[in-house]
Parts: sequence; structure tokens; C-alpha cells
Amino acid sequence: MPELPEVETVRKGLEKLVVGKTIKEVTILWPRIIESPVVEIFESQLIGQTIEKMERRGKFLIFKLTNYDMISHLRMEGKYETHDPEDQRDKHTHVIFTFTDGSELRYLDVRKFGRMVLVDKDQGTNYKGILALGPEPIPSQFKLNEFRLGLKKHHKAIKPLLLDQRLVTGLGNIYVDEALWEAKIYPEQPADTLKPKEVEGLSYAIIDVLGRAVEAGGTTIRSYLNALGEAGTFQISLNVYGQTNNPCPRCGTPIKKIKVAQRGTHFCPKCQTLKVRN
Repeated sequence: MPELPEVETVRKGLEKLVVGKTIKEVTILWPRIIESPVVEIFESQLIGQTIEKMERRGKFLIFKLTNYDMISHLRMEGKYETHDPEDQRDKHTHVIFTFTDGSELRYLDVRKFGRMVLVDKDQGTNYKGILALGPEPIPSQFKLNEFRLGLKKHHKAIKPLLLDQRLVTGLGNIYVDEALWEAKIYPEQPADTLKPKEVEGLSYAIIDVLGRAVEAGGTTIRSYLNALGEAGTFQISLNVYGQTNNPCPRCGTPIKKIKVAQRGTHFCPKCQTLKVRN
């Protein structure tokens, strides 16, 4: 699944490839991709719209158009590709944006889980899915005291809480495992039992891991490519995710994999231990 670093890399790629282009025609091949408005209105309202800017909030892409915001969530396998009209269509192509210069932007999705929504101009951040998101994982928005207070409200395990997106947005399975390893926190440690220093270390680890992943263009696991057709390189920097039985880079103990909230979870059994606290 594309996580925040991968979605940010897609945004950067689309910014280079489609900003300034005007939509001549929209072809919907799998109508369920379009959440709202109805397909016919979605197609007609986009005709003549110029893509002015590409933004991102959490894992949502926001196409800033002349009169609308188009919100796109890639979900599990969604991706964008630019093509010439004569290029053969992949069988997983579901939406085609044809521009006045003749080029095409195609949305492909093996699982067909991705969704697109068209809303009034500058209303993208008021979309229900975006309103529920926590702050972006950057120092100017992700405040330590608010994070500490948020953790104190929950006794649930720290990993599924971070995956929830409400305390901080953008963390998926890969980067939660990496951040918890960096902060030396056990994935099932109850959130409200973390000590101030652990919370501080975790907040730093979240910012650090996601920041480095963005710089690396994301992590390529199976099918991920950015909008320029390039693979991310952060996978070579992974310390625990996908490293089952390999030595921990910090202490040499073999990395273990368990299930936490139905998600495959990687951790070091020596560096990350469950701490029983009253």
C-alpha cells in the first residue's frame, strides 16, 4: 500500500508531468472508482479544467483545478501513469484524463479500491476523510505536547493507534514498524504507559523515518512506482520491516515477526520489550 512517502513522491511526479495541462476529455472505465458526483457529472465538469497545482494531505492527493478540487486516494494498489494516446492500455486502467495537448494521464488500480471525489474549489481539505486526519509528521505541525496528551487518552497498543491516522497522519505498516524500532518501543505497549522520554523519542522517530523515506522516494515493495515510473529506494534502509530472522542493526538479535491488530509486525525482541507499568 502506498504510504505517505510514496504518495508525496507521486505528488511531486504529477507536479512535473501534468500541472498546467487542460483536460479535454475524461473516460471512466470502472465507475465505482468515482465516489462523487455521479460519473456523468464528474466527466462533464472536468472538461476544460486546468490542473493548477498538486497538493497532498496525509495519503490523499488533491488536484487543484480551475474551478474544483479533485481528491484521489490510491488505497492498496492505485497509481498514475502518463501516456501517449497510441500506447496500449493496461487491463487495470480505470480512468483516463485526456489533455488538450494529446497526452493522457491514466489511473491504474489492480484491486480497484482507489477512489476519486470532485468538490468545489479549495474545499478539498474539508472532505470527510481528510477532516479526520491528525497533523502532518513535520516539526511545524506535529507538536510533542499534543501528541503526549493524545497518547494518554488511549490504553490500546501503540501500533494500531499510530495506524489510526488521528494522532499523526501518514504512518502505514512499514513506517510504524520502523519508527517503533528507532524509538525502542514494543508494538503492543499500551499507549498511555509511555513515559515522556519515550513519547519524545517516538515523535522524533516518526518525523525522522518519514522524512528520510520522502527523500528516498518511498519504499518499493512489490508494485509501487511513482508517477515518473521510478521505484523508491528506502527499502535498502529498512531496519526491521521485512527483515525477519536477520540481525537487528543495533544489537544483532534476530528480528521477529508477529501479528498485531491483524498486521504483520516486525520488531527486535531485545531492543523492544513490553514494559509492565502501573
